[in-house]
Amino acid sequence: MSLPSLADTSALIRQRRSIKPVDMDAARPVETVLLTELIENATWAPNHGMTEPWKFHVFSGSSRQRLADGLSTLYQQTTPASEFREDKLQKMGSNPLLAPVIIACVMERSGGGKIPEMEEIEAVSCAMQNLMLSATAAGLGSFWSSPPVLDTAEFQNWLGIRSQDRCLGLLYLGWPKPGFTWPRSARQPVAGKITWHHD
Repeated sequence: MSLPSLADTSALIRQRRSIKPVDMDAARPVETVLLTELIENATWAPNHGMTEPWKFHVFSGSSRQRLADGLSTLYQQTTPASEFREDKLQKMGSNPLLAPVIIACVMERSGGGKIPEMEEIEAVSCAMQNLMLSATAAGLGSFWSSPPVLDTAEFQNWLGIRSQDRCLGLLYLGWPKPGFTWPRSARQPVAGKITWHHD
């Protein structure tokens, strides 16, 4: 079996950037075959006990309006007055319409309590990273959004998931608008992040 080169893998990881929904072409669909391949790649994330704790709720077409309406309503219902922001409400109602696809990524508890919840959350987070890296390789932009409303019982009920499950984020996917320049970024020197232990 031939493995991808480290250079190619490093380039892909370092090229991945968050592309906001406003920079996506909402009119250009993402084909179901491609979406299925991206999600298939997500499921190859490491997971303790092979519980495969991920579930993906895909919103496209007119269902994006239902998501936008649901997020807006639930934000109004669940946000304390002291934390309420009109600009956040507007984003809840508009962002799902700016991207052609939104995937609600859920950690579904299925290990009977044998696997700690944190490990299941970490597994789904790895799956989401797999999906975003795969999207980048396909030329798609991706954006991971995790507004507090996702943690509410009201949103769990709206999405149809159990109280022990958690939606870890909404992944917005879309082709960048024509003329979009892929952003660049930087990281702090890795030497300052490593503690070496020898012998």
